[in-house]
Amino acid sequence: MTEGIILKGIGGFYYVDTADGLIECKARGRFRKTVGKPIVGDRVTLEIQPEDGTGYLLDIQPRKNSLVRPAVANLDLLVAVASAAPPVTDPFLIDKVTAIAAHKEMDVLVVVNKTDADPGDALYEIYRASGIEVMRVSALTGEGIDALKARIRGLVSAFAGNSGVGKSSVLNRLDASFGAQVGAISDRLGRGKHTTRHVELHPIAGGGYIADTPGFSSFETEQMDLVLAEDLQFAFPEFAPYLGRCKFTGCAHVKEKGCAVIEAVQAGKIVKSRHESYCRLYESVKDLKQWEISKGGTR
Repeated sequence: MTEGIILKGIGGFYYVDTADGLIECKARGRFRKTVGKPIVGDRVTLEIQPEDGTGYLLDIQPRKNSLVRPAVANLDLLVAVASAAPPVTDPFLIDKVTAIAAHKEMDVLVVVNKTDADPGDALYEIYRASGIEVMRVSALTGEGIDALKARIRGLVSAFAGNSGVGKSSVLNRLDASFGAQVGAISDRLGRGKHTTRHVELHPIAGGGYIADTPGFSSFETEQMDLVLAEDLQFAFPEFAPYLGRCKFTGCAHVKEKGCAVIEAVQAGKIVKSRHESYCRLYESVKDLKQWEISKGGTR
C-alpha cells in the first residue's frame, strides 16, 4: 500500500503524488457512500499495479475541510491577493474569501501586492485592525516575497485574486518554476492546455503545494451561499468580543437596536467596511435552509 495526495483529477483518472512519484490511478468506485467523489487535495491510500505502474485508490482519509467551487480538500491556508494600485480591489471581495476561510476553519492571509506602486496602507490597516493576517509584497521588486515563501512553506495553499492584481506574478515569484510546472504536468498527462480549467496542486520549492484554482481567479465563488445566516457572525473574528452582548437574543447584527456589534462599529472598534461586507453577505444567505447546505455537500 502507498499513500499520497491527489494533485489532479480528470476524465476518471487521478494523479497522485507519492514517495514513488506521480501515479495515475482509478477509483474503486466505493467512495460515494463515505466522503464522496475523490477531489484534488485528498489524502489517499492506493495500490500500485506492478505490471504497468498505475494504481487504484483504495481509501480516502477524512477531510479536514473542502470547497465545492473550486473542488479542493484539506487546504491549510487561503490567500487573498489584493492591490491598492489599479485595478484597486474592493474590500468586499476580500471579505468573501476571509469569511469562507473562517467558516471552513482554514487559516487566511491577505496579501497586498503592487506595493511598489501603492503601499496599500488603507487595505493593510483594515485587516490588521480586524485581526486577520496581512502582508505586503511587490511581485515586481520582490519586496516581501521571502516572508511569503516562509509563510506558505510546507502547507497546501490556494490563492485568490481579482483580475489585474498580479496573482500569477506573485506565484511565479514564489517559485520560478511554477508556470513551467503547469505546462510540464499538463504535457505529461497528455491532456493539452485546456486542463488549466481544472483545479490542480503544484509542488513548490521548499515543500508544500499551491492550488491552481480557476474558480478563484476573480473571486467568483458561491461558497458563501452555503453558510447559514446564524453562522456568518462567527466568520468575522472581530465580532467575537461582542457576540452574546446584544440587547435581544438572535440579533442579526444588521440594523437592530441595542446591537453590541453595531455599537462597536459606531465606536470605531470594528472597521465599517467589514460590517458593510457582513451585511451584504447576510442578505445573500438569510433565507438559506439547512437542507440546502446538506445538498451542497460541504458539511
